[in-house]
Amino acid sequence: MSNSTENSYKRPNLAVEVAGIKMRNPVMPASGTFGYGEEYEPFLDLERIGAIVTKGLSL
Repeated sequence: MSNSTENSYKRPNLAVEVAGIKMRNPVMPASGTFGYGEEYEPFLDLERIGAIVTKGLSL
């Protein structure tokens, strides 16, 4: 069997720009569900998420 499928695979570019802020990906944990982020460091590479939302506002 050929490995051509494995060799041609490329990760999709998930980069986004929101309000002039460039992020490598659009994943942003919501405020109140992620603490300060440090609590999740043993489970998740924090460099891989786009941002952490620290405060929400609803009108």
